[in-house]
Amino acid sequence: RCVAALMCVLALGLTLGQSAAHAAGTGHVRVVHAAPAAPEVDVYVDGAKALPDFKFGTVTDYISLPAGPHEIAVVPFGMDISKAVIKQSVTVADGKLYTVAAIGNTNPAVTPALVAFADDNTVVPDKAKVRVYHLSDNAGPVAVATGGNTVIPNLAFQSASDYLHVPAGAYIFDVTLLNTSTKVSQPATLAANKVTSVFALGEVGGTGATVFKFAVGVADGIPNGQPQTGVAPTATTTGLPVALWFGLGALALVALGGLGFAVTRRAR
Repeated sequence: RCVAALMCVLALGLTLGQSAAHAAGTGHVRVVHAAPAAPEVDVYVDGAKALPDFKFGTVTDYISLPAGPHEIAVVPFGMDISKAVIKQSVTVADGKLYTVAAIGNTNPAVTPALVAFADDNTVVPDKAKVRVYHLSDNAGPVAVATGGNTVIPNLAFQSASDYLHVPAGAYIFDVTLLNTSTKVSQPATLAANKVTSVFALGEVGGTGATVFKFAVGVADGIPNGQPQTGVAPTATTTGLPVALWFGLGALALVALGGLGFAVTRRAR
C-alpha cells in the first residue's frame, strides 16, 4: 500500500513538469523507516503526502523520481505537515539509485534526521552482491569473525559497507555487539544475480514492534556494464529477527575486510 501511494504521488504531484522532468532525467529512491520512537509516520515529498501510515521497519521498493532536489518531511501519523520532526532536502541525480533512511529517537545524542546512501545494483553474472546499512542508533559498533579470526573490528552507526560480489551459497559467521559482548552465530544463503541489502534497525533492549531487529531487501541485479538510467529495480523486503540478520550481515562484512566502508552522505 505504501509503495502504491508513493507511486501515485510521484506521478501526479511531485514532477517538475513533464518537459522539465524529461530534460532533468530520472533517479530511483527507496525509503527506510528506522526511527523506532515514532513507530508510525506520514512521509511527505515536496509537500504532498507520499507514504501515509509508514510503519517502523518498513523498506519500500525503488521508485522513480525526477532528477533534482526534493524536500522530504517526516510527520507523526495523522498530524499536519507543520508538525514535521524531520524536514530535509535530498537531491536525486539522473540514473542513480538511493536509499533514504529516517533515523534517531532512541539515543538522546542523535537528532532525528535523514541519511542518504548512493546505491549500486550492478552485478557480476552468477555472483551474489551484499551491502549492510547500520541504522540502529543505540546498538553500537559490531565486530565480525569467521574461522576464529576477527575480520571486521568495527562497523559504526550511520555507515554502509562497501558492496561485495560473492559466490552464491551458504555461509556461517560469528558477530559480536561490541557494547554488550553479545555473540551470535548464524548461517546465511545468498542468491546469484541478486543484490541483498541488510538494514540494522531498532532499539537494543527495546520491546514490541520497535525491538532491535533487521530488515532485508533483495533487488534484482542489473548486469554489469548496463546503465542504471531508466531502470526501476524490482525488490522484495522482509523483516527478520536479529539472528538471521547477523548471518546475512556478517557475510558482507567478512568479505569486505580491509576494504573500508562506503561514505554515508547526510541529506542537508
